[in-house]
Amino acid sequence: MAARPRVGILALQGDVREHARVLTELGADVDLVRRPAELAAVDGLVIPGGESSVIDKLSRAFGMRDPIRAAIAGGMPMYGTCAGLILLAERITDGIEGQQTFGGLDVTVRRNAFGSQVDSFETDLDIPVLGEPPVHAVFIRAPLVEDVGAGVEPLAALSDGRVVAVRSGALLGTSFHPEVMGEHRFHGLLLDAVRNA
Repeated sequence: MAARPRVGILALQGDVREHARVLTELGADVDLVRRPAELAAVDGLVIPGGESSVIDKLSRAFGMRDPIRAAIAGGMPMYGTCAGLILLAERITDGIEGQQTFGGLDVTVRRNAFGSQVDSFETDLDIPVLGEPPVHAVFIRAPLVEDVGAGVEPLAALSDGRVVAVRSGALLGTSFHPEVMGEHRFHGLLLDAVRNA
């Protein structure tokens, strides 16, 4: 691997541009990934926010589902935000009929757990693994981690204890959108995992 980590962003749907900006600012080379050969050329992958059921359908249409699952099994570091967290979850409680995930994170996630677009909100989260200052988190039609399996580390929770960020091995997921606020530290964790892989 070159000195600059090469990180892909699954660019089928969602807020690709915002993730690309953050990763570039952190010194990564960024590739947009839509095909298996493009996935094979990167050292890590971001699965962005968007509509999880649409990304699921497009990933199958583009022949990406099985290669992503194989990359997860092979230890490729990945970071999923919002819809990306849903897609990395082993289980979803309220997916649309036929909806599938890539899996990898031993968690159960509820889609749109906080309601519709008008129920979006922002809050500050203390996240010990990131240190100070708190993360200003933006929740947009966000999922919620309802159950955490063995080997999964909760990284952040709301004031009522509901889990909104998790990590397991080289996989990282957040219910919220750090990239929207220019928050770099979660992407920094991904790049650390890429460098250590």
